[in-house]
Amino acid sequence: MAIGAEANSCYDFRRKRFLFPSHCAMPSNNVHIVEHPLVEHHLSIVRNKQVGPEQFRQSIAQLATLVTVRATTDLQLRQDDIETPITVANCQILTQRIGLVPILRAGVGMVDSVRNLIPHAEVWHLGLYRDESTAEPVHYYSKLPEDRPVDIALILDPMLATGGSACMACESMLNWGVQQTKIVSVIAAPEGIELITQKYPSTSIYTCAIDDYLNEDKFIVPGLGDAGDRIFNTL
Repeated sequence: MAIGAEANSCYDFRRKRFLFPSHCAMPSNNVHIVEHPLVEHHLSIVRNKQVGPEQFRQSIAQLATLVTVRATTDLQLRQDDIETPITVANCQILTQRIGLVPILRAGVGMVDSVRNLIPHAEVWHLGLYRDESTAEPVHYYSKLPEDRPVDIALILDPMLATGGSACMACESMLNWGVQQTKIVSVIAAPEGIELITQKYPSTSIYTCAIDDYLNEDKFIVPGLGDAGDRIFNTL
């Protein structure tokens, strides 16, 4: 991965280390980058502006699967004896209530692939959109029960940019009483990571790539454009 002076790249894949811009804090141990040839392949697809909505959706779903596998390595298990067609096998079964919290609307593009991995996961939606005049998130919808918080919440959003929407989602999880919250994204900006690690240091961030910076319009550079518009073909 070439590092240019203007790019201010924050992660050097060749040296396997962070190269954050001077104004951004170094990430905590709760920031995880998923490194895999399939990740690199599908990232090249979603970054390509010539790729159409169908192929974009497919690669977002594949990346969501790959990053979720990494994000769920610490799920709790219990042992159980399962009768196979041959004999009895000692197996392990997930024990925790897991909630998927897609941030509308782009996060919806990650839900099906994650539920394929965790069919019993509950899905609770948060509606947030970016005010284009201020680049600030606006909270317009929440479907969370007043009680019965899940054990683990996976906040799904393809892009962690400014971190504003992710902070609102983390605050919602905290108020709901969730004990463990993880942000699962496809790409992230250093500015968004810095905000989350400062305000919610116990929240883990899992992503396929940390890009260079946010431009003056608060879009991730090099980024992949507007994930919601590309998923739903509303460009």
